[in-house]
Amino acid sequence: MDTQNLSAPARPQQLNPRGITHINTPHTTRYTVVGNHLAQHRQLSLNAIGLALHIQSLPDQARVDIKTLADRFPEGETRIAAALRELKAHGYLAQVRKRLPNGRVVTHTVSYNQPQAQHPESGPAPAAPRTPPRPASDDLPAPAPLTDPDPTPEPDPDPTATPPAPPPSPAPKPSLPEPQTPDLDRHRTATALLTTLHHDDPRLLLSERAVRHLAPAVAAWLERGARIGAVRHTLTADLPEPLRNPAALLAHRLTELLPPPAPATPPLPHGNRQPAAPPPFLNCEGCERAIRTRMPGTYCRECREAGLVTHDAAA
Repeated sequence: MDTQNLSAPARPQQLNPRGITHINTPHTTRYTVVGNHLAQHRQLSLNAIGLALHIQSLPDQARVDIKTLADRFPEGETRIAAALRELKAHGYLAQVRKRLPNGRVVTHTVSYNQPQAQHPESGPAPAAPRTPPRPASDDLPAPAPLTDPDPTPEPDPDPTATPPAPPPSPAPKPSLPEPQTPDLDRHRTATALLTTLHHDDPRLLLSERAVRHLAPAVAAWLERGARIGAVRHTLTADLPEPLRNPAALLAHRLTELLPPPAPATPPLPHGNRQPAAPPPFLNCEGCERAIRTRMPGTYCRECREAGLVTHDAAA
């Protein structure tokens, strides 16, 4: 009678009238053990707790940078970066920087299932030195410290030696050009140009995110007087083989090949004065022909040569 029948159906669990009722099924594969110190953390946000759970469930050498996590989850890069900062501040995540033999500095990400009381940027805390065990009897003398009987002093550093030069820092990536004045029609034209580039080359089929990122740069070209056909030719001509990242190539061309601003309006003659207006048209008193003159009752040259000018008009 004391043998349990494992095939017997389990009794239905009574639901709690208030609060939550847990119905737990034991896991045998694909599970991660997480402490309640993380799941019920009082200071971490729900976004940071969920991200910590995801990171602890990943295998070693998995990528956990901001771009990779933003492609995996619907949260944007801003919220993911804020959650990573929370986990670093509370000791669940750390970044260790190491210098390779070639001088390059790489960053390793370390995840802790128990919070570590250390600076987020430092590595794991070093182990405390082990002390030798005390002798069983207090009558025995204490062992003498282990010292070198003939220590060799280290040579003083040469003050004239030149310290090794630090590795050159990478040049900052230039930002995309932007228009000086916002114009909705110009922005729509730039967006239409980018979304139809794959008509010239199928490899230039851009994502919606890439179009939003590059549209202000194309609008800056149009603002500087560049025609749509010239911009399209600049972006689609002489494409490399193979084309691995079309959005990055277009961003490089829009930045490096940006035309200069359109020249300003030429200055007015005689300084800032407007040019004098020509005389108005008036009819000749002799032949009714239209002539340019500022004085009414004037005769044209033919009437003056023919002698039709009266003495009153001549006077």
